[in-house]
This record gives sequence, C-alpha cells and structure tokens, in this order.
Amino acid sequence: MKRIFLSISAILLITATGCRKDFLNRAPQDAISDETFWQNEEQLQLALNALYANVKNVNTVAMDQMGDNSINSSTGDTYRIFSSGNFDTDLAAVNNEWVSQYSGVRDCNVFLKNYTRAKGVPEANLNQMVGEAKVIRAYMYMNLVMYFGDLPLITEPLNITELYGPRNPKKQVVDFILSELEEAAGLMQPAIMTGPKLGRISRGGALALKARMAIYDDRFEVAEDAAKRVMDMNVYQLYSTGKPAEDYYNFFTWKGKLALGANKETIIARINLLDNSMHNLSRESQVPDQASRYNPTKSLVDAYLCSDGLPITQSPLYKEDTYGNIFENRDPRMKMTILAPGSKWGGRRDGNPDNTDQTTFTAPKFLADKQGCVTITGFYYTKYVEIPAVAAVTRDANDIHVLRYAEVLLTWAEARFEQGKLTQGDLDVSINKLRERVGMMPLTFAHVAANGLDMRTEIRRERRIELAREGGRWYDMVRWKEGAKLALDVLGMKKSLALVPSHVANFKTNAEGYIIVMSGRQFVEPKHYRFPVPLLQTQRNPNLLPQNPGWE
Repeated sequence: MKRIFLSISAILLITATGCRKDFLNRAPQDAISDETFWQNEEQLQLALNALYANVKNVNTVAMDQMGDNSINSSTGDTYRIFSSGNFDTDLAAVNNEWVSQYSGVRDCNVFLKNYTRAKGVPEANLNQMVGEAKVIRAYMYMNLVMYFGDLPLITEPLNITELYGPRNPKKQVVDFILSELEEAAGLMQPAIMTGPKLGRISRGGALALKARMAIYDDRFEVAEDAAKRVMDMNVYQLYSTGKPAEDYYNFFTWKGKLALGANKETIIARINLLDNSMHNLSRESQVPDQASRYNPTKSLVDAYLCSDGLPITQSPLYKEDTYGNIFENRDPRMKMTILAPGSKWGGRRDGNPDNTDQTTFTAPKFLADKQGCVTITGFYYTKYVEIPAVAAVTRDANDIHVLRYAEVLLTWAEARFEQGKLTQGDLDVSINKLRERVGMMPLTFAHVAANGLDMRTEIRRERRIELAREGGRWYDMVRWKEGAKLALDVLGMKKSLALVPSHVANFKTNAEGYIIVMSGRQFVEPKHYRFPVPLLQTQRNPNLLPQNPGWE
C-alpha cells in the first residue's frame, strides 16, 4: 500500500492543470476551491489523505526535548531553544509553529467546507471522513491552544496570510475542540482501521484525543468520561506477547508496526512504510560517527523507581558506584528506554581495545572522533531505535505512535485521583496494567503510605516514565505548573564514571560531580507557560494584541 501526503492546495493545483483543456481560461492556480474537484468519493479520499500530513511524524518524538527528559546535541535545535526560555517574539521557530498549525486548520476547513459537493458517497463513508477531518482539525487547535492560549478560532478556509479577527478566549477554543471531538466520535466507526484504511482515525481516536485535551485543561470529569468510554469500547489493549523484558521495547520498533496486525494499542499514529515514507529517528538516536540528536537527561534517568517501588533517594537497592549499576534494580522500562551496558545498539565504539563486540554497548562515548556515537549527557535512547536502521540514512520505517491506549489508562487514573475518586481497584485496571506488562511491582495505596510517598507524585511519575520520548512531557509540565524545573541546569552522568577520564577532563560539573550539559536557562512565571504570539503575526494583524503576559 502506498500513501501520498500532499497539501489540498497541491492536489487541487494538479487536478486543475491536469484536467482542463481550456488552460488559458482556468481558475487561478492558487485557488483552493475548484469546480473540477469535490465531485466524488475518490476525490474526497484524496483530499482527506492530504490532511494526515498535518499529524506530526518524527516531530512527535522530538517535541519531548521541549521538556526536561531529553536534549539535542545541537545548540541551535528548535526544541532546545524552546526549553531554555531564551527566545523572544521574533524567533522564527515560534512563527513556524503558528503557521504550520494554522495551515493544517485551513486544510481541514477547506475539506469541511466542500465535502457536501461530492455525489454518490454512502452516508457511512461520508460521516467517517468528516469525523476524521474534525479530529485532525481539533488536533491542530489543541497544539495551538497549549502553545499560545487565546487564539483566533477560524472555521472558514482563510489563507494564513489573510487578516482575521482578534483572539478568542482559551476557554472558548477548548470548548470548541471538545465539542468537535465529541461530534466526530458519533460519526466514525469504532473499529481499528485495517487494510487500505490502515492508520486512519476511528472513534477511539476522537475520544482519546478528547481525554487528552480535557486533562490538559484540568477538566477532570470530562477527561475521566472520555477515557472510560475508550476503555469500555473493548477495542484497544496493551501490546503484550508475554515477554515482559521485551514487549515495551518491541512496541516502539518495527515489531510494533500497525501493518503487522499484533498492535492493538496504538490509537493515532503516523504510519511509515519501507521505501515510501521512511525517516531517520533510529540513526539520529545512535548515529555511529556523530553526536546523538537525542540525549536522555539525568532528570529522566533519576525518575525511574527502583524495583522495590521506591525512588532512588530512598531505596537501598540503588547504587551509583559504576555506570552499569545505575541501571540495575530499576523499573524494567528504564533499560527498554535508556540504553544500558550489555544491550545491543547501532552506535558502534570502534577503536576501543576492550570492546571487540561492536554491536554491544559498554560505556558512553564523549570524544568526537567519528568512531562511535557521542553523547553529551552520558546516556542514549534505545526506545524507538530499530538497530538495523541506524547504519543507513533515512531507512527507518518505525510507526510514530501519536496517541496510544497506555495514555488513556494514565489519563483516566489521574482524572479519577484529581476528583478524589481513585481506588485501588482503579489503579489495578489502569496503571498496574502498565506495570504488569513489564514485570514491575504494582502501585498501591498501602505502599505509598508506608513509605511516606505521595500518590499524586507517583501518578505523575508513572505518566512520565511510561510516555517518555513520546512528545508530551512539556504539555504535562505546563499543566502541572512545573515550569520552574526548566530553569535548572541540564545535567548528565557523574563525570567520575566516564570510561576515559581525559575525554571529560574539561567538562564542567556541579557540586555533586554531575556533568553540566547546559546552563543559563530561564523560566519566568507566568510568561513561559505560553509562547508569545509571533511578532510577524501581530505586525500583519494588530487585532491579535494584546500580547501574552510577559512577552510585551
């Protein structure tokens, strides 16, 4: 099966120039509405397929570097700049986010404005397509409202360069998103799409995204209801083949691809196919002759519990006397997310006399000599890495899991807790299902109380650990008002644990001896809980003012 992602504008341009004989009398080539299009189901499907290009692909993973889980080795990386707080209203990347999301909104508006012109489309098929378009538009608006707060709520197909009215209040935009997703859920079929429709959004996608938007806006009752309706569909289940030491890792490799049929966990994804829509994520994670683009932070490493269910600050099982011991006696998801010594990898360490097996990871590399993957924190990712794809450029066909059933379970448990409803039975059918998959001890009220832990902290920890490297960390930090953590220095491993001390001799450390990867970050409240409305947009349309607080 071959998927082609084009913008609706490009599709209509191709259609207009390819079908009309009276070329000199044709409609303007930049016009989104054309009398030769929107005539049948095939054309609707072509336009709908184009909308899926607006669903983030590898950027879903890269967005996790906006938070405190990960950092890019490039100082000019967009998400590294976002997380640092060191930017202003004229940063091009901020404008790019505004433009790209609103361009997606416009594509959806065009579809929803014109789909009724098609003839002979079965009602069920038409409803399904309309539902998909509404979900994708809601997804665009969800990103926008989390970034910018108050927004122009546009439902007509205006060009992004056209002037439009003032910003609508954030509450009104969120209300619209939730309403659209509810309507879309009623239009679409509940089953997971297969065959030629593989990867298309169904009812579960609308409800799961509604649960996400609701929890992001602290609408816990709405989030609970939407998440529970997904659970009660009995369509989705956690990916498990009975191998607790492998399943979580395998889910994020080619073994977890929707096309193979074993994955019933993914709800919304960007499907990637060999020789058609491949990317470079695996290589950029363990690139053999450069620095990794994705470096796990000490903050993420420290977040994993020990196998006794206690934080590393409390557990007698935790030792940091060697690099390898950092990974021992920890939540099993740690070794399936962050590369541990003894694991297979693609970032070979040539030239190391005590490492003859170059396919097995032994220790982090800091020297940039093009003889192995360099890390700036001392840690590497293994989650989302298909090892054979590391050796070649753009040969990775990993699906990107934009929203999966595990998140629904986490959202439901958190929403129940925040309403004072959470019971041990609730934990057992949600968070403890995630722990059971990997062989981690369950989360219980008794254990939390006996060890002086805090249930809210543990629920939030669980979300961070389970969904690490999946793009949602910054969103969670914003809604939990944990932005102050982004002002802290980004730290790596203990300098004293480096295999070759001379390679880290000039690295700065803090008082405890941990490598300082990045300093000089800032987080000003409430300023940095929102992006500024881009300067270019306020210059074009002064109605977008006043600026977000702190960015004036």
